[in-house]
Order: sequence, then C-alpha cells, then structure tokens
Amino acid sequence: MNILIVDDHPAVGAGTKSMLEQEEDMKVDVIHENGCVESLLEKKDYDILLLDLYMPGINGIELAKSVRKTHPDIKLLIYTGFDLNTHFNMLVEADINGFVSKTATSEQLVTAIRSALRDEVVIPLHLFKQLRRSEASVSETSESAAAKGLSLNEKEQSILKEVASGFTNREIAQTLHMSQRSVEYTLTGIFNKLNVRSRTEALFKAQEFGLVSKS
Repeated sequence: MNILIVDDHPAVGAGTKSMLEQEEDMKVDVIHENGCVESLLEKKDYDILLLDLYMPGINGIELAKSVRKTHPDIKLLIYTGFDLNTHFNMLVEADINGFVSKTATSEQLVTAIRSALRDEVVIPLHLFKQLRRSEASVSETSESAAAKGLSLNEKEQSILKEVASGFTNREIAQTLHMSQRSVEYTLTGIFNKLNVRSRTEALFKAQEFGLVSKS
C-alpha cells in the first residue's frame, strides 16, 4: 500500500516513515508542505494519508475535507501529538477514517492504518469509556450554556485547555502552532462570549457551563 505522511516536522515524518516501512507491504512518502498535497495526489495514487492535526496555513481537518472532495476513496487518518481527549468530538464529526496519536507504538500505528483500510476505527480504551459519560452528561453540563446560547469552537477549547495547564500566551502559541497575536485575539473573543475580563475567569466560567472539561 502507498502511504503519504503530511507533517511539518521533518523528524516526525522521517521517524514514522522508518517505522512503517518495516512492514513489507507499506511504501511511504513524506511531505512537509501541506500546500503540495493536491498536486502530489494528481501524480501518484495513495491508499491512505496521515495528516498532522496542526500545521501552518491549513490544519489537518481542513486539509482532509479538501482532499475528500477531490479524492473520495482515499483513507484519511489524523496523526496528532495533542491530547485526543481535547479533540475527540471534532475528529469524530469530521469526514475522516480515524486518528492515531504520535505517541503510539509502531504496532498501534500499523493497526490503525490497517483498520482504516477495512473501514474500521481503533479507539483508545479511555476514550471508549468516555463516550457514554459524555452522552449522559450533556443535559447536565451544557443545559445552562445552551440556554444562554454559549458555545466554544475547537480552537477556543484548545486554548483554554492550555490556559488550564498554566501556559502563557507565548507558550500556547508555540504549542498550538499559532501566532501569539492569534492566541490573544481568540482569548479576547472568549472573554466577550463569556462576559469576563481575565483568563482565569474565562476558564472557570467555561468549566462551570460544561464548555470545557474540568479534568
């Protein structure tokens, strides 16, 4: 099978390629510029794409949606170094074939790829157990937020998760591969939505309304 890895971190791409090509039936190409994906797909047939979640220009989800329009049969896996708990709902709702963590072992990575080719998805056990809890808690945690018409998009949730970890705006920008100005602009939008004036207040109120996890 032909596999294309799209990741702006050369070391990650090279390491993943080396792992996968231990399998006799896997041939892997790596590119670091997501803007080159479409032209490359016109030149070569790939069975599966591994897309980094956060990349400059266009993220893995948006790139997956773009590729899906022109190559509907390609299997698409999001390959992320971020905590899957934070991105789980977004990934499930996207038109992809699965996801795998960059902390996965070579065996787990290969299993995820082979499963995607069979139209199956491998879900870590802790996320599987979370599914029922998330469903059961919707009315409890989100009712007040829904009543007020409050919601946070994926980027806003990701930034607040980093705030909860105690990171500065500059550190958040580096972690999420964004500009510091973009982080500050997004935080201002969160403040306005939640009618607060500080990062701490924003985090507390978002958790109170069930818009982000308290864990």
